[in-house]
This record gives sequence, C-alpha cells and structure tokens, in this order.
Amino acid sequence: MPEVAPESTSRSKQFLLSAALLAALCLGLWGLATWAYRDGVDSLAEQGRTDLDLYVAHLQGLLAKYEPLPELLATNPRLIDFLRAPGGRESIEALSRYLETINRISDAADTYLMDATGLTIAASNWSAERPFVGRNFSFRPYFRDAMGGQLGRYFALGTTSKQRGYYFAYPVRADEAILGAVVVKIDITETERRWSKPDRIFLVTDPDGVIFVSTRPEQRFHTLLPIDAETRARIERSNRYPEAKLAPLALTLGATLPAGQIVRIRTDARWPHHRSYLLQTRSMPTAGWRVHALIDTAEALRDSLRLTMLAAALIIMTALIAALLFQQQRGRRAHAALAERARASLERINSELEERVASRTAELTRTNQRLRDEIDERRRAEQALREAQQALIQSAKLATLGQMSAGINHELNQPLSAIRTYADNGRLLLSKGRATEVAGNLEQIMALTDRMAKIGSQLKLFARKTSGELSDLPLAPVIESAARIAAPLLAKSDGRLEVDVPSHLAVRANDVLLQQVILNLLGNACQAIQGQSERWIAVSAGRDGAHVLMRVQDTGPGIPSADLDRIFEPFFTTKDAGEGLGLGLAISARIASEMGGALKAIPCATGACFELCLPVAETHP
Repeated sequence: MPEVAPESTSRSKQFLLSAALLAALCLGLWGLATWAYRDGVDSLAEQGRTDLDLYVAHLQGLLAKYEPLPELLATNPRLIDFLRAPGGRESIEALSRYLETINRISDAADTYLMDATGLTIAASNWSAERPFVGRNFSFRPYFRDAMGGQLGRYFALGTTSKQRGYYFAYPVRADEAILGAVVVKIDITETERRWSKPDRIFLVTDPDGVIFVSTRPEQRFHTLLPIDAETRARIERSNRYPEAKLAPLALTLGATLPAGQIVRIRTDARWPHHRSYLLQTRSMPTAGWRVHALIDTAEALRDSLRLTMLAAALIIMTALIAALLFQQQRGRRAHAALAERARASLERINSELEERVASRTAELTRTNQRLRDEIDERRRAEQALREAQQALIQSAKLATLGQMSAGINHELNQPLSAIRTYADNGRLLLSKGRATEVAGNLEQIMALTDRMAKIGSQLKLFARKTSGELSDLPLAPVIESAARIAAPLLAKSDGRLEVDVPSHLAVRANDVLLQQVILNLLGNACQAIQGQSERWIAVSAGRDGAHVLMRVQDTGPGIPSADLDRIFEPFFTTKDAGEGLGLGLAISARIASEMGGALKAIPCATGACFELCLPVAETHP
C-alpha cells in the first residue's frame, strides 16, 4: 500500500482549517448583517406606524368634514321646491349658480342635484366645458343608496370629468317621499401631494384591492395583487374606473416580520431592478378602504451593510492577499493554457464575426430590396390616387352639367323651334318668289345656329378632362365662360348676375379647373336665391399683394353658423334629397388648394359669400 506524503497531508489540513475559519467568519458576518437589518426595519416600522396612523386620521377627517354637507343641503327648501316643480333654463341656471356658490365656499370638487331617475338637473360645474347637467348617473351605487333612503358613499373615476373623487349622496325628501338626491364630490389629490415622501409610499385600496390613491402617480389604478376574472368583469360593469387596465403591481412578497410584510417592487431604473419595502396596513371600515404604507428599507439595508463592511474589512483584506498569492502561484502554471485558450477564442471570434458580417450583409440586401419594392408600390398608389382625384373632379363636372340639363335643353330647344319656324317661312316665301325675305330668314337661322354652337363649345370645353397644369390666364374671360354655362340656372331662378372684375386681372391657375370652381359657386348661388324677394348674385375681384381675391355673394338665406365648419366636408349638404351629393364645395376647395390658393366662406350682411384666393399671374409686362 503506497504511503501518503506528509507534505500533502499538511496542505490538506491547512486548507480544511482555512475553509472552516472562513465559513465561520462568513456565518458570523451574515448573522451580524441580519440582526442589524432587522433592527433597522423595526425602527422604520415604528415611525411608519405613526405616519400611517396620522395619514388614516387625515383621511377620516377629510371625509368627516364633507359627510354632513349633502344631508344639510337635502333640507334646503330651494332644492325641494325645484325637484317638485323644475323650471326652465333660467331656473336651472339660477340653481346651478347657487350650487356653485356652495361648492366654492365648501371647497368641494363638485355639487349637483339629481332627480328620481338619476338625471342631473343642476350642477356647480354648469359653466364648465363638460358639465354634469343633463347627464344621467343612475348607474352609480351612491345614487341607488340615496334613493334607498340612506347616505351613499362611493369612490370612482368620473365618467364625465375623468377626475377621481369621493362621492357623498343624500336623499332629498318631501312628505316622506324621496324626490331625488344631492351629491357632493370631494377631491383627494391634495392629500397625495401633502403626504408625498421620497422614502415611503402611501396607498389606498378599495375592497377589490384596486389602488385609487397613491403618492406615486404611476401606481394609481393598478391592483395591489392580481385579481380574478370575475372580479375584473364586475369592476368593468360598474364603470367605476373607466378605461383603467387594472394591471397588478410588479410586487413580490418576501419575508414576514413582526413589524410587517417585506415586499419587493420592480422599478424602471437600470439598477437596482427591484426595491424592498416594509408593507403596513390599516383599515377604514366606514369608507370600506384599506390604507397601506410602503416604507423603503434601503436605509436599514445601508446601515446593515455599513456595519457589516466595517466588521469585514480585515477579513476582506486578508482574503484579497491570500487570493493574490494563490493567483500568483497558479498564474505561472496557467499561463501557457491561457495563451492557448486565448488563441482558440480569437479564432472562434473571427469566424463568428465573419459569419455575422455575411448574415448582416444579406439582411441589408433584403431590406434594401423591400424598401425599393415599397417605394415602387407607394408611387403606384400615389398615381392611382391622382387618377381617382381626376376622375372624381370629372364626375363632379358631369354632375353639374346633369343638374343644368333642363336649362340647357331649354336653351337649345328655343333656337331649334325658331329655326324650324324660319325654315318653314322661308320655304313658303321661296315658293312665292320672295327671295329677299328668304335671305333675311336665312340670316336669322345662321345667328341662331351660331348661338347654339357657342353653347355647345362652352359645354365641350367645360366637360373635357384636363392635365391640371397651371398657366397665366386672365380672370374675366373665365368668369364670363362660367356665367354663360350657368345662364340656364340663373334664368330658372329669375335672378340677375352682377360682375365687377377688372379686365387686367390675371391669375396662375388651370382654366378648366378654375371654371369648374366658379361654375359650382354660381350654381349654388342660383339655387340659394330661388324664392327670395331679392334675387341677385354679385361677382367681384381684386388684387391683394401676391394674390387675387374673387368673391361670389348671393341674396339667399345664407349658411347657418352651425354648418360653417362642415360645408367643405365631402358628402355634407343642406339640399333636399336628389339635389346634390355634397361634393361640390369639397372638390372646389381641393382644386383651389392644388392651384396654390384657398376657398373659404366669409361673413356677410346678406346671404352667403365665398372668397376664392389664387396666386397672381407670374407674367410681367
């Protein structure tokens, strides 16, 4: 049997002794750290209990301050008489002003009166952007409690104001009959601000564990612990916290100590990812709340670490010296192995780097191809959009011609009938040898055909498609052409057209598109003046700096103020069914914008007035 070398046995004993000593020291340091930490937590808990009691007392005092107010208001004869016989708008406004005064004096958030159906008939916020007046809150539990004859209490997020608040509701009685309820809403935001401290968090949860008050805004409308699906569905049905996700806090339960429960909460900081807190809880049975205090244990941890570090300083220095010596001894033996591993690692890294470069290059190539494909697809989509816009403009022009078809038909039938009459007379005169009179009839026929040709040429010019290119053109001839096309509509409305446009005015526009805009404005004006005592349309234009302003005004009934913001919306129309699709002004405004101008309705004393702004022509004399 081989003998064991004495040197090897001695080294083994030294190693075992050192390990046992190190383990004992570590256990001692751990025990010291644990004791120091728990002692610090106990000190924090004592202060936390005091702060928690004060916070609970503050909340109870706040609720007690406002609890008698709705009962006092419910006995007010003014509110009782109003519920018995609600008045008109002036009575509602007067009572709302009265509630506003009470609300201001009591420093409440809102005060309002509801009838037996839950409809709010007067409120202190009557002049706010979103008042309670006219809104029904019968679904709120505080209303149901009040209508049951008792004081209603409820905390919720307002469905109208989107502000948190605690509600007190009390029934308004008359001869033992409950006529409605008066409600006082109080704001508890100030309590959060006043009790906000950097080293502790105060939370208030409802019976379902939902956090509705917190000195940390990001924790509001979370749950302290996860809730089941049935509870979540019940909360959503009650509309208590509308639009709240009710996600649980990133909270992990730790050790349970006599002073409270240790919990860890995840933070958004890069380090540390979690913070430890001591959780203490008090109940408020009257309000149905549970008040929690989360006390940061970092101070206790720091004190524990500071004491432990002082005790461990010598041990750490000794361990470092021993580790350095041990590393020095192993360094010589491991030098060759380290160099070999370094070379192998370098080769592996170079290989991986080459593979990544090749993969990244391929990925970038695919990405560039996708981008090119997306650019081509977007160009095609833009081209399709432009074609659709041109088709819509062309359809609007044809629709305008369709609306004027009856008048155009009359304008053509009248000269045709005259031509027929002159032709018949000419034939009779020719048979009697009266050639001179026949020549007069032929001249009349030529004049009538010239008139019909002018109408046809104007309609053909208006109906043709355009490329949309802009050019410098005089404004007066375009208005004159549009007026000739609109002449049948003007005759049908029995109105007159007054044009005051200087002949030298020129604009930068597309002649066909500009004519379409003017014709649409004239057509709308002709329809507006029908049946009016005064029937005239005025077209005027003048230069304003780098733009030309053209106005079309009529003597129609005008545009209601409620419709001013919508008249340029597609498919919006105030005409009767069958008289228009509501696209004329929308397309006209779009055409004006594409030509670098704008179309808008401006106030005027009589009828409606539209102002078309276009760039002045670039041609210089």
